[in-house]
Amino acid sequence: QVIEYGGGVVQAGASLSLSCTVSGVNFRAYGMGWFRQAPGREREMLGVIGGSARTTWIADSVKDRFRITKYNDRQVGYLLMNSLKPEDTATYYCAATPEPLIMPPPPNYNFDYWGQGTQVTVSS
Repeated sequence: QVIEYGGGVVQAGASLSLSCTVSGVNFRAYGMGWFRQAPGREREMLGVIGGSARTTWIADSVKDRFRITKYNDRQVGYLLMNSLKPEDTATYYCAATPEPLIMPPPPNYNFDYWGQGTQVTVSS
């Protein structure tokens, strides 16, 4: 089971951290991906992190503002977002898939487990 936490409404320029837990699997053996989807737009892959948390990839569109971390000892992953803009408004999803995880992953890479998503709204 994948669950995201931490969505909400923030003002432009603010920072927000989303967390993700994955239960029922060997957390260390699973890579984690973060995605978002805005109304009327295709799902966008924001970044992924390997199971060991030693490798990460962040999309060019957000790499200057977003960061991904994973703490295997606590079995939690994070999407850290800074300098948020109204165009970052979307539903954000966490997903998990067993290693090996291709870096960088192709846009249509199949993740096995998905969360329900958490809404992030950035007001101007």
